[in-house]
Amino acid sequence: MRDAWYPLLFGLLSAVGNLVGGFLVAFRSKLDHLYLNTFMALGAGFMLAAAFLEMIPQSLKLSESAPLFWLLGYLLVHFFEHSIVPHFHYGEETHPDELGHHGAENTVLFGLLIHTFFDGVSIGSAFLVKPSLGVLVFVSVILHKIPEGFTIGSVMQSHGRSALTALASSLAIGVATLMGVVATLVWMKLAVGLCLATSAGVAIYVAASELIPIVNQERGVRWALVVFAGVAFFWMSEQLLHLAGIE
Repeated sequence: MRDAWYPLLFGLLSAVGNLVGGFLVAFRSKLDHLYLNTFMALGAGFMLAAAFLEMIPQSLKLSESAPLFWLLGYLLVHFFEHSIVPHFHYGEETHPDELGHHGAENTVLFGLLIHTFFDGVSIGSAFLVKPSLGVLVFVSVILHKIPEGFTIGSVMQSHGRSALTALASSLAIGVATLMGVVATLVWMKLAVGLCLATSAGVAIYVAASELIPIVNQERGVRWALVVFAGVAFFWMSEQLLHLAGIE
């Protein structure tokens, strides 16, 4: 039971990241998009490395059905964020008309609630496999948590919602992350391999289909280098965990 505190603690820290993003958009007039893009580029590289080098191999060891759930995780996020939601992207929302009908901001919130729930599933299932994987997955998640909070807060304010509503929305997606951790620890642990496999598919979608396209909109080779730096950051984190005896 004592070991359950670790994923809960890291899940809580991830939720705080969402809240920080919401706070920035609610109480600051503008946040330099370069900072957000740096987080997203680093996060994309780190997340891709974590998914392909750790989450996929570990899930395959635990279940022969893992490949099916990699695809399921990928399609699941696509369905909730880009099929149900008419228009979605990370960062500051400046074109509310593209979201369609009145109340579409609530649909965006719903899509992000599903996404962040699986952020929590990722953290919980990774810790159930081994502590080092849990820490690595946590880092990959926290790197895009501030952009998540900033995104939902920005969407809310662009539709005329108050700063308090923007902050409450970022808090909601943070709570969804913590709920994902709790759900995994309480009843999904019986299928931890499939949870990890689904989380790997979610991670690949977020990194390759959401974060990378935004980073690619910026000109210059430096943004590609920041993505590569995210991969290097993953490798260094893995080595430091090994040196610290955390396996």
